[in-house]
Amino acid sequence: MNRLFIPTLGPTDWRRLLANPSTQWKRYKSALEMAVCWESARDLPRGLPPEVAKAIDTEPQLSGAHLLIGLPEHKVSFVGGRHPSQNDLWALLRVKDKLVSMAVEAKAGEKLDDIVKDWLAKGVEKSRKPERLTALKQQLSINNADVSQIRYQLLHRAASALKEAERFGAPMAVMLIQSFNRAADEESWKDFMRFGEIMEVPVKEGSLVKSRRQTAVPLFIGWVTSQPADLGRLSSAV
Repeated sequence: MNRLFIPTLGPTDWRRLLANPSTQWKRYKSALEMAVCWESARDLPRGLPPEVAKAIDTEPQLSGAHLLIGLPEHKVSFVGGRHPSQNDLWALLRVKDKLVSMAVEAKAGEKLDDIVKDWLAKGVEKSRKPERLTALKQQLSINNADVSQIRYQLLHRAASALKEAERFGAPMAVMLIQSFNRAADEESWKDFMRFGEIMEVPVKEGSLVKSRRQTAVPLFIGWVTSQPADLGRLSSAV
């Protein structure tokens, strides 16, 4: 586990952290758009993109939260499987005297990974995927839920927010989807609504809503839509 981090100098510092920069680092793709969006917000009083701050403020317990640190491509380990969960961005927020762990998944037409049924089927003999799935379900307090049709990425992204909340002593956690192409992400929105049903939360676009599942700390789930960067924003973020 890495414990030492260097502040970014701009969006290009995010590129080297990607699993496949040659295909992921393109204009209108979520990786580049997210880097520009968050780097553009670095000088704002709260350090958050305005649409993210607006969504956070819909939840009274989180209203006014500001960014303390943000870690692009932050990895969170769970038992089972061969790889840690790699969050597009993990952020530690502060609201009044409380900390908040927030995991952000960016999309711009990319799907939310396989559904759990298909993800499990791709396992090799003696795969530890069932063990990983059990760990994620325990973290989310959905032990008895049927998640076979849920996108796997939603499970480990939400679980990452909760696990890092425990590690950093944060009494609240947030899982946020940030879309940079709302029309192309319509299927992901439907997947997100199905995940909301599993987590017993009526999800709303542009808002955070608290899950009724009895997780270790309260989990808030939300979706925001961001605009792709224009040329001016691209240049100002560098």
